[in-house]
Amino acid sequence: MHPALRIFEVIDTVCSHAEHESLPALASTCRAFEISALNALWRNLQSVEPLVKCLPSDLFGIDWTLQKPLDHKMWDTLSKYTSRVHSVTQSDNSVFIEPLSLILLSCPLAASLFPRLRRLTWHADATRGAAEFLRVTFVPSLLSLDMWISSVSPAFLLVLSSLGTLCPRLRSMALRYHRAINEPSSNNSPFIIQAISQLHHLRNLEVWDLGMQGIQHIMLLRALQTMRLDFRTSSSSTWDGPSPQLPGFENLRLLGLDVNTFERPLNFLSSLTVIRTKKLAVNFTPQVAQPPAHVSRMLSRFLAILQERCDNNTLEHFYFVSFSNRMLRIRTESGFLVSLRAFSNLTHLDIQRGFDVSMSDEELCDLTGAWPKLQILRINCYISIYPDTTVPTFRGLMRVLRQCPVLISLALVIDTTKLDGIDLRSPGCEHRLKDLTLGNSVIDSPLDVALILSGLFPRLQQVNLDCWDMAPTIRSLPQKKLAMEQWVLVNSFLRGFSVVRERPGSIVI
Repeated sequence: MHPALRIFEVIDTVCSHAEHESLPALASTCRAFEISALNALWRNLQSVEPLVKCLPSDLFGIDWTLQKPLDHKMWDTLSKYTSRVHSVTQSDNSVFIEPLSLILLSCPLAASLFPRLRRLTWHADATRGAAEFLRVTFVPSLLSLDMWISSVSPAFLLVLSSLGTLCPRLRSMALRYHRAINEPSSNNSPFIIQAISQLHHLRNLEVWDLGMQGIQHIMLLRALQTMRLDFRTSSSSTWDGPSPQLPGFENLRLLGLDVNTFERPLNFLSSLTVIRTKKLAVNFTPQVAQPPAHVSRMLSRFLAILQERCDNNTLEHFYFVSFSNRMLRIRTESGFLVSLRAFSNLTHLDIQRGFDVSMSDEELCDLTGAWPKLQILRINCYISIYPDTTVPTFRGLMRVLRQCPVLISLALVIDTTKLDGIDLRSPGCEHRLKDLTLGNSVIDSPLDVALILSGLFPRLQQVNLDCWDMAPTIRSLPQKKLAMEQWVLVNSFLRGFSVVRERPGSIVI
């Protein structure tokens, strides 16, 4: 054997880069490789199946029913492997969950079966069998828990309520429910709240609406940095009406809200005295029954409350994503964004999908003038063009570039046909923009557009066309195809200009 292979760190590195399928053979090659190969093989389990299959085959019947109890030798074998596990991921239901739960019922060393477990992902049913497995995987070393809740058994809830005691160092927890199967019952909330209230080192939390009592306990978690709340439930909620005033959140990096209406999140925000967060993200999945005009009004109210409650000097990122049907888009005016002008330190404004925002050059510049630190601006990646729809022009775009000198990414639908007064050879000051999306902007002359873009953005080699995959379906396919061909031609011109510009001694007129 080469002397280098006697160095544990070298063997460990070799095993960490080996194909997973080759690790069993590598472990049986010689004793020098056994420890490192087994560590790599068992470090990250993608299901509980290996925990059952590592035991003698005669232990189970044809349908994986337990035939006899485990002896000390079998427990030693199981412990030999489980002690190496750092993460377990169970992505769906499995026939191996129930036999494993029966084994664990008689485990003499349940508390020390997974001493190195750091991360647990459980997206299977919350049955009694699952509860038995959680009982041995909720260990002091656990740092991250990602769980989908469905078919909840009382045993599962009881084990989950002990999470704070069993896993005091937990830093990240995501509790979600299968929306297609069931919705969280209010009777489940006390178990979840008890677990959360004891996690004093928790930094990241994702959970459904736990009501006012849940929020009161979450506000006491001083280490909390990221919080996502899911308000998409049809069951009754404490936020269905006015609520008493609560202190709020003082030191968040991200507050995320998943909503399908704005009434509940609006009441939730209104109940908080202050929200200090650097980032705020809203994922909106509108209900089909809601009229677009009503959604637009409620969104304006939501942003107005956000301006009142959110510290204006702290917020830097605002994301709003609508997951609406392509045929159920919401038409609105730029005025619904006016409340965001109060956040003068905004660096990212990202409003994606589902909204057709009509705005003029003046309205656009009135908004962006309040954000001199803006780096990313995405308002319209594509819009449905109606006779009364107003979109900015190149003049508005150039004013935005002057107002936001550090802008590096821009997504905006404009009218590229209005070129009066613009010098195609020298349209304006050069800008360091790195990413440009103009969506389904109206275009007549690809060459003129390419000349203007090349003059404004000398380092830009192409316009981002990815958004065309999600363009509104109300445009006919021939129109869409023709427009895409025009923008492909723009990119062809831009690449040609870039090649000429980079040639030594070339002069671009």
